[in-house]
Amino acid sequence: MSGLVLKLSPKERVLVNGAVIENGDRRSRLSIVTPNANILRLRDAIHPEQANTPVRRVCYALQLILTGDSVPEEASLPILRRIEELSRILTDTDSRRHLTLATEAILAGRHYQGLKALRTLLPREDRLLAACPQ
Repeated sequence: MSGLVLKLSPKERVLVNGAVIENGDRRSRLSIVTPNANILRLRDAIHPEQANTPVRRVCYALQLILTGDSVPEEASLPILRRIEELSRILTDTDSRRHLTLATEAILAGRHYQGLKALRTLLPREDRLLAACPQ
């Protein structure tokens, strides 16, 4: 059996296809076997006020698709444009690889994988922004 395996801490919450699910008092493991299910760990969620950098804004836009607050067909093109803008700034090989993975995932309708690829860029963006004088 393949699919996504979620390992949840006690009382951890996860959003699955728009429904918030809270784990019980013990660690547990869930296997999501439905392909293309929209999954978001609420501990990883970006709140609107945190979407204040270029990468965080794109991640937040993808997150809105996963939560059902945006229509994928309408939101994907603006997200792809933002990723293109990021590719002009983040020109190193590793960043480009993650941006390419995100683009391919979004084009294939795999928004969770796109979000996952972009989230790897958050620490890099934080370092770059910290190095720039305000």
